[in-house]
Amino acid sequence: MTISVTGMTKRFGRTEVLRGIDLSIDKGELVALLGPSGSGKTTLLKIIAGLEWPDAGALQVDGADWLRLAAQDRRIGFVFQHYALFPHMRVRDNLAFGLTVRPRAQRPSKAAIAATVDELLHFLQIAHLADRYPTQLSGGQRQRVALGRALAIEPKVLLLDEPFGALDAAIRRDLRRWLRGVHDKTGSTTIFVTHDQEEAFELADRVVVMGEGRIEQTGDADAIHDHPATPFVARFMGATVELPVTLAAGRAEAPGLDLTALPRRALPDGPARLLVRPEDITPRPDAASPWRVTGRGSTGARLRVALADPQGTALEADLPRRGTDAASLTPGAPMRLRIEAGTIFSAAGPRPATAPVPHSPKLEISR
Repeated sequence: MTISVTGMTKRFGRTEVLRGIDLSIDKGELVALLGPSGSGKTTLLKIIAGLEWPDAGALQVDGADWLRLAAQDRRIGFVFQHYALFPHMRVRDNLAFGLTVRPRAQRPSKAAIAATVDELLHFLQIAHLADRYPTQLSGGQRQRVALGRALAIEPKVLLLDEPFGALDAAIRRDLRRWLRGVHDKTGSTTIFVTHDQEEAFELADRVVVMGEGRIEQTGDADAIHDHPATPFVARFMGATVELPVTLAAGRAEAPGLDLTALPRRALPDGPARLLVRPEDITPRPDAASPWRVTGRGSTGARLRVALADPQGTALEADLPRRGTDAASLTPGAPMRLRIEAGTIFSAAGPRPATAPVPHSPKLEISR
């Protein structure tokens, strides 16, 4: 099913949750809505499902106005983070539920329902769990049952809200590969919400990055990682270091920074901002540089080096411990900073939106 969202807005009280969302999703596409908490991604998913209603905008699926349809008339398969299985029902009864509650005129026969359930049990590789209750299942098994219940009604659109958020990392990795295989076999149009970048990029055909109720960027993993469209996206993708630079003929310059690895940018001359990831900063000894080491810590595999300049600008570089001359990174040592990659935004543009900053181990500051 082709989905088209146009001019979608939504408020809760004085809070703008969606601020003019325009999004098209092709038939059979698997799209991830990626962003931090409060970005509006779950609200958008619920509007598509018919569990919330927008203040303005349009929602069309294959040309039909879905805002005129109640949730039960949209043939949506919805999978929640916490499974929402019926604890008093066996697995096979949970799978059959969506079919058994259809209006009598649309309800399949008992034999047809049983055949659909058997087919799903084998398709999802949970036939051996058919007569168990949800409390007798692992988290990963419950999530498979939840997905099977959503697929049983042959949904026009499959929606997943943080489907693996309650599971540990190893199970999440296995299940998302499995889900990708299920999607490819069924050919469903699927939208899932996540705040996990790795999950979004591994699973989705296309990722929609959302921030503060807006779509900030749409694309694949490489495009979003290497070419963030806005400061918000750059920060969300880990570019937590912000440095003032000056642009001249498309080249960035700043005291103590080696910026030769950065391409020219078609931006006006003058002040600009460079957003860079800690792992893309390489300190090299240089007696003429204003940057000084202020501390150093180790996680075993990585070195975290804190540096500052006389203007009080501070940053952290993240380096592999092996292959790095740690002896040169002593407190007070002058360092020239080679920037291996980064994104430049004109200082005249909007200030970056707030994005979460990844946690890093506390540096051990030498005195």
